[in-house]
Amino acid sequence: MKKTTLVLSALALSLGLALNPLAASAAETASSSSTQPLPSLAPMLETVMPSVVSINVEGSTTVRTPRMSQQFQQFFGGNSPFCQEGSPFLGSPMCQGGGPEGNGNGGADQQQTFRALGSGVVIDAAKGYVVTNNHVVDNATKIQVQLSDGRHYDAKVIGKDPRSDIALIQLKDAKNLTAIKIADSDNLRVGDYTVAIGNPYGLGETVTSGIVSALGRSGLNVENYENFIQTDAAINRGNSGGALVNLKGELIGINTAILAPDGGNIGIGFAIPSNMVKNLTSQMVEYGQVKRGELGIMGTELNSELAKAMKVDAQRGAFVSQVLPKSSAAQAGIKAGDVIVSINNKPISSFAALRAEVGSLPVGTKMELGLIRDGKPMSVNVALQQSSADKVDSGTIYNGIEGADLSNYDVKGNKGVKVDNVKPGSAAARIGLKKDDVILGVNQQPIANLGELRKILDTKPSVLALNIQRGDASIYLLMQ
Repeated sequence: MKKTTLVLSALALSLGLALNPLAASAAETASSSSTQPLPSLAPMLETVMPSVVSINVEGSTTVRTPRMSQQFQQFFGGNSPFCQEGSPFLGSPMCQGGGPEGNGNGGADQQQTFRALGSGVVIDAAKGYVVTNNHVVDNATKIQVQLSDGRHYDAKVIGKDPRSDIALIQLKDAKNLTAIKIADSDNLRVGDYTVAIGNPYGLGETVTSGIVSALGRSGLNVENYENFIQTDAAINRGNSGGALVNLKGELIGINTAILAPDGGNIGIGFAIPSNMVKNLTSQMVEYGQVKRGELGIMGTELNSELAKAMKVDAQRGAFVSQVLPKSSAAQAGIKAGDVIVSINNKPISSFAALRAEVGSLPVGTKMELGLIRDGKPMSVNVALQQSSADKVDSGTIYNGIEGADLSNYDVKGNKGVKVDNVKPGSAAARIGLKKDDVILGVNQQPIANLGELRKILDTKPSVLALNIQRGDASIYLLMQ
């Protein structure tokens, strides 16, 4: 107990020294004037707290019931008397199988409902936009947001991006909101003070403090775009989507993950930098999805051993091991063996940092890449092409067409929204949408992208007439 008290005292003292340059006289001042205010984060937090919200989610997800043993399959199979009409076991997992006949040869898909808690940050007061994590609202059927003053609002998803774990939601009919100020996360330094605000474990708004422990962290999930801020400010379950701010109360990151071998906070938390958040959410507003640009290269981190082997006079950068044919990189003249060291004169420390930086920029972005080739510095200009991996779930645009994966379509000047996949039995399938259909218009209004489709459907028309290009045929699909 005594040791804990000493540790807490040391932390309080270090914070006081940081906030008061006249720390040497702090004790004397406090004793000589009882009216002198103590150093505190309270004034800053009073302006920030109204921007941070709690998010309650209800949703459903598909789960597969466990496969039964062979003996149970034979006893409780689809032809068993236990699984006939009128049996109390009919419809239970023991009478369901993985095949179309339900003969007990495997598990069965079932819908499982869930409730979840998270946090979010108001970034546009006029339009009611709140940024949070994708994993907070993924598979949500109902989203309710509570403000710091106790007001509640329903919300809808504007856009989601699983690969960065960012989502944008919009409060319905919300007024008198407070948007947070957003800082330039490129100016962060290791050692800068941080304050995390969120709703851990559903307790309500909670504030913790720490410092920037590291920058440019990656490797939590190799499939995602990662360039995390690492902080020791306590981040716990329910903090996901909450704000990480500086001492000015400006947003520097969105809290997203912790390293927790035993399930609790150990002082290693991660936040998505505010600059990445701004880039991605602006695309969600405009297009309804992230129109992610890509270079079209494969590569790895440049370390001292690789630099020596390749005779490269650099210690940090992104080593290019392969350039994909017809990609942005190929068209710009980038070659295997090149080392990318900067984007628009901003140093690049690793391949992960390059991937995250490019992955937050929209299609068509033009940039100058600094390279080292054969030991000599050079630069090339690149225009980013769209990543083929980015799609949006139609249910995030309009419930009536749920069950289709949609993406922007632009081929030889012909624009619209392409149907990449349709889930059997879904609302999209029931109205007749098929894979490779291209939606050209809605109710006689032409559309060029997902953003325009969303704007029309947001008006909640009583009848939908979708103008579809299917192969060489032009057809209409109707929904009332």
